[in-house]
Amino acid sequence: MNINLNYEGDKAMTTKKLAIFSLMLALIVSIVGCSSSSSSNPDAIQIATGGTGGTYYPLGGGMAQIFEDEVGITATAQVTGASVENMQLISKGEVHLAFTQNDIADYAVNGIVTFDAKVEGISGIAALYPEIIQLVVATDSDIQSIQDLKGKKVSVGAPGSGNEANSIQILEAAGLSYEDIDEELKSYADSADSFKDGLIDAMFVTSGIPNSSVQDIAVSKGVRILSLDADVVSALKTKYPFFVDEVVPAGTYDGQDNDAATVAVLASLVASTELSEDFVYDLTKALFENLDVLESKHAKGGAVKLEKALAGLTIPIHPGAQKYYDENNISK
Repeated sequence: MNINLNYEGDKAMTTKKLAIFSLMLALIVSIVGCSSSSSSNPDAIQIATGGTGGTYYPLGGGMAQIFEDEVGITATAQVTGASVENMQLISKGEVHLAFTQNDIADYAVNGIVTFDAKVEGISGIAALYPEIIQLVVATDSDIQSIQDLKGKKVSVGAPGSGNEANSIQILEAAGLSYEDIDEELKSYADSADSFKDGLIDAMFVTSGIPNSSVQDIAVSKGVRILSLDADVVSALKTKYPFFVDEVVPAGTYDGQDNDAATVAVLASLVASTELSEDFVYDLTKALFENLDVLESKHAKGGAVKLEKALAGLTIPIHPGAQKYYDENNISK
């Protein structure tokens, strides 16, 4: 009887110890799994940019080089359809960082305009430079104002891009729509080829200046950047206050003899909220302490300034980026 009692007691104690051991093991695995998550501190990152003919792609390449040299990770600039597509890529976890316009980022997190629902998982890192709306026509074109686009073949940008969204908004402010023009949904590079071949009459470009695709056209046939009428600009800014006044200076492109009054949004860099605070802090610090490398990849890199890093950003800032800005007394 004593043997049986001791046996049952030992059996109960063994079962209890096994249960405690199993619980502790599960807890350890959970902690290790969380601390080593590849999504929060990846060894390799993808940076969603835009088309090869725009500004995002070369700047993305410059950032990739900076992050590899300074943070010690593998970084790749990925060609995409730009702003709108990039928000979806971030949300799906297919890229870690992305270029976008500040207006498109706002639409995404709020689920408005070009987005049917809120896009989750997006946080801001920095505003980079003005992206100027350029309505491009040939030097000898009979198009003198936006109203003259009626019945013309006009490239409005890649499908679903921020460029297309801005084209629609500006047409709307002028009392026009796709019904009034023969719209072409093309990337910058494809638009330039069509322009040179006489297949389109005008193109909208939302980009830093000078844009390489517009330069390509200008060299072969000369271009003019149309000014937007004051009433069009007023209507646009009333409905979409994220637009700011801008000017494309005379001489920016071959054939452009006068300043062109227009508007701009802001190119911005955003990150996945899954990235850790320390990781994004390191990326932000590396970027702003190596802006000379960025400028060596594209002249527009010289427009990126730490003191303007939070200008125009209406979406939540990633804690890692915010930590760097707090250290440098940068505020909105």
